Amino acid sequence: MLATELTLAERLLPAVRGVMQVTDYSPGGTGLPYQARYRGRLVLESQAAYDRLAPAFMAEGMTLYFRREGDEHVVLAVPRPARRPPGNPRANLLLFILTILSVLLAGELYDYAGPLTVRGLIANLPRGLPFAISLLAILTAHEFGHYLVARYHKTEVTLPFFIPFPGSVFGTMGAFIQMKEPPRNRRTMADIALAGPLAGLLVAVPVLLIGLAISPVERLPLAPQAGMVLEGNSILYLLAKWVVKGELLPAPDSYEGIAPALYWLRYVLTGLPAPFGGRDVILSPVAWAGWAGLLVTALNLIPAGQLDGGHLMYVLLGARVRRLWPFLVGALALMGFLWQGWWLWAALLFVLGRVHAEPLDEITPLDPRRKLLAFLGLLIFILVFMPVPLKTF
Repeated sequence: MLATELTLAERLLPAVRGVMQVTDYSPGGTGLPYQARYRGRLVLESQAAYDRLAPAFMAEGMTLYFRREGDEHVVLAVPRPARRPPGNPRANLLLFILTILSVLLAGELYDYAGPLTVRGLIANLPRGLPFAISLLAILTAHEFGHYLVARYHKTEVTLPFFIPFPGSVFGTMGAFIQMKEPPRNRRTMADIALAGPLAGLLVAVPVLLIGLAISPVERLPLAPQAGMVLEGNSILYLLAKWVVKGELLPAPDSYEGIAPALYWLRYVLTGLPAPFGGRDVILSPVAWAGWAGLLVTALNLIPAGQLDGGHLMYVLLGARVRRLWPFLVGALALMGFLWQGWWLWAALLFVLGRVHAEPLDEITPLDPRRKLLAFLGLLIFILVFMPVPLKTF
């Protein structure tokens, strides 16, 4: 048989045998997601084997996948998708400019008491700068944390897309980047997933502490006033208020005979009872932005789907993570009775939460350091999660 008549599986076989003891191989084709498949045991460490083998597959227009089937290793040649056209940075820039304006408006309206006219709003737009700079610094750090670590690992991603949301309390629905290709392995996936929340927190925590330092502590009215909003509490937020103000806030007028530890546990989990008549910090725009940064981090670390927390759970559990999906959806649906926004999240995870990003190389395990980092991400989620983010009266 002439070399030109060899099948793809046969052409790649010598390269595969250089890293693997092949027990059998077969071509793919119609109805199968791969063009060639090899089974056996790797004779090199999996990362080194992948690095050695990938160029031969790329030369054939194939993407290399490493998978496990029981105790055996599987090598797959999957056709490379058509190369996506390069993104248009002008679209990212335009969305960022619109988000700046939208967040400026939200910051201005946070404590604005002037006339709600176009001229009045434009004239007072600079009042929104402290909030806008603080919040956008947090969001930008989060997204570029993902972006820079992905580029470090040579994983192709888009620039961040910021989402303006005029008229909302934050002026934005956050930002996101898109991965144009799967991460190399679980180690790479863990690095990319955790880089965003860590980078965001590195900005959010100082912003929050500075904002709390310039925020007064005042007594709340005895009864709710129309349009009043109480922000939710997380463990980290309570600790931040204690560090800056020297007390747990909102300080109730009375513990009503309940042990303080039980009172605070109930309050963090349910937001009840509302602390009217007690003392609380009146958030400055900077503190409000810092609090929003904690909320964004918590939402991104929900351990499901394509969220950062979903990636971290996948690198720890692999395909078994899908077993958590019904419990997460159910838990969010139940929490919706405390805060209705969780019903929207439950619906989103019901539709999208079963889909997880899968790395090219499923054989290479997490190393101890990244296992520790993945657990750190889950610990951060516990510290920043707010069961009742907002209470509006």
